Amino acid sequence: MRIQFFRSTWGMDMPTLEENLTRIKQGGFDGVELGVPDDTASCQRARGLLDQLGLAVIAQQWTRGETAQEHLVSFEKQFERSALLKPLQVNSHTGKDYFSLADNLAVFEHASKLSAAAGILVVHETHRARALFSAPATVAILDARPELRLTADFSHWCCVHETLLEDQPSAVEQAIDRSYHIHARVGHSQGPQITDPRDSAWEPAMSAHLSWWKKIVHRRRQEGCEVLSICPEFGPPPYMVVQPYSQKPIADLWEINCYMMQWLKSAFTTERA
Repeated sequence: MRIQFFRSTWGMDMPTLEENLTRIKQGGFDGVELGVPDDTASCQRARGLLDQLGLAVIAQQWTRGETAQEHLVSFEKQFERSALLKPLQVNSHTGKDYFSLADNLAVFEHASKLSAAAGILVVHETHRARALFSAPATVAILDARPELRLTADFSHWCCVHETLLEDQPSAVEQAIDRSYHIHARVGHSQGPQITDPRDSAWEPAMSAHLSWWKKIVHRRRQEGCEVLSICPEFGPPPYMVVQPYSQKPIADLWEINCYMMQWLKSAFTTERA
């Protein structure tokens, strides 16, 4: 199994998409996690740039609307554009935390049908404010729709549950079993992002997240998965803490995400040695 590292364009501030993609390529990443463009022409242009640079792509989309039906329609419209990118997979922020289980399941069911028809894997992100905002909510949805695949972003659950999830091992294991994409951001009991992964004060949080990610890698290898994608996804302010008064970020975002890629490469190499 190959592990491919992706860099999200979230928090990148070069003037053009081409410049951001070029920096991602030069940074040693295998691909980009890219918010699906708003129109067909922009999707086609992005696909051309990806071909020129030799970058893989994961399409990122977000369901929107006031009702479950509006979220369902929103998913479909974005998915049609995502397909134009010829992505490795589509990462979706799906549903809402305040929708009923039945309403969220209707959105997931429609997403599954579109995914199967197009032959494009859709991974649904464990994210605050979304259907998969908590461990129990996710378990209920996975029990009802066993075909679903996840983007494991456990940093959100740490924040929601105010723990490193040591009190919910069964739910975490069930999510790990369904995880086919990793957002490698490290959360803690009071927030979705530690200040700097290079600071040894955060070692307990780093170790907890790494243990989950290693399990995902191991299980995908066991089942013969060809590629597992990982996106170091530390984000800009307000995810990143800023200095008072000046509002300057306390660390360099690009450096942190590059550090996470190298740290994980080393961790996974050591695991196989």
